Amino acid sequence: MTEHTIPHFHNDVGVPTIKVRVREFMCIGARPPFDHPHIFVDMGSDNEAICSYCSTRFVYDGALAGICTPPECELRAAA
Repeated sequence: MTEHTIPHFHNDVGVPTIKVRVREFMCIGARPPFDHPHIFVDMGSDNEAICSYCSTRFVYDGALAGICTPPECELRAAA
């Protein structure tokens, strides 16, 4: 798998809200093979967005040290 230029997030942990440090990203719902269609989310000037497939709420937080909280919600390429 190649690295993503746009961050991809999943919600296997089942949290209602994922804080993100970016305003443009992909939501995949759960990790493959249980993922939903990969949805491009662009918050624009808003501070939150809700995925239309899995209803995960994403909240922008530019002060995060990492790309998201919880950190395990970032989809990373296999090593």
